[in-house]
Amino acid sequence: MARCRNCDTQLTDLYCPACGQKDVDFDRPFLELLGEIVRETFDVDGRALRTAKTLFLQPGQLTAEYLAGKRRTYTPPLRLYLFISVSFFLVMAWVAGQGLLLDLGQTVETDAASQARFMSETLPRMMFVLLPIFALLLKAVFRHRHYFDHVIFSVHLHSASYVILALLLPFEGLANRNLLALVVQVGMLGYFMTYLVMSMRRVYDTSWLGACAKALLVLLVYMMVISALVEATSSFLIISD
Repeated sequence: MARCRNCDTQLTDLYCPACGQKDVDFDRPFLELLGEIVRETFDVDGRALRTAKTLFLQPGQLTAEYLAGKRRTYTPPLRLYLFISVSFFLVMAWVAGQGLLLDLGQTVETDAASQARFMSETLPRMMFVLLPIFALLLKAVFRHRHYFDHVIFSVHLHSASYVILALLLPFEGLANRNLLALVVQVGMLGYFMTYLVMSMRRVYDTSWLGACAKALLVLLVYMMVISALVEATSSFLIISD
C-alpha cells in the first residue's frame, strides 16, 4: 500500500487523508509530466470548453451557477481570468509593439516600445486592481447582495470583455475606411452591452429596465475611473522616465 511522501500516512485515495497532498509520481518521462501539468493548469478536461460555451452563450449563467454552489463543473473564476487576461495582454503588447495602436503624430521608433511595455506590464496589474473596484460599483447599485457575489461577477465579466476586445482589435484600424469593419465593430460593441445587461438580469434577478439603467450607470462610472487611473499612471511613468 502506498504511503504519503509528505507525512507518511497510508494512502487510500489519490489525496492523502491526513495532509491533503496529491500522490504524484515524478519519476516518469518528462513529456508525460508536462502533459499532466498543462491539464491541471489550464483545465483541459472538458470543463474549459463547457466554461467557455456557458460564458459567451449564456451571459451571467456562469456566475449564477458558481454562486449557487455548482463549482466543480466549471473552471474556477480566478484561473479563468488569469488564463484569459495573460493571453489578452500578450496579444495587446504584440499589437502595440507593431505600432498598430499609435495615435496621429506618434511613431513606431519612439512610441511603440513604450506602449507595448505599458500593455504587458502596467495595464495587467492595473486591471487586476480594478476588479474589486468594479465589484464596489456593483455593490452600490445592488446593495442586497454580498460583496463576494459582485467580485465573482466582476471576474467573469472582465474575462468575457477581454475576449471581445481581442476580437475587436483587427477591426480597429479598418473601421475608419471600411463600412463592413465598422458594422462588425458596432455589432460587437452592441453584443457587449447586451451581454452586460443580460448578465445583470440573470445574476441579480432584476427587471430589463433596471438592468439597463444600472448597467449604463456602472459602466459610465467605471470608464471614468479607468480613464483617470490610466492618465495618472501614464503621467507617473513619464515623470519617472
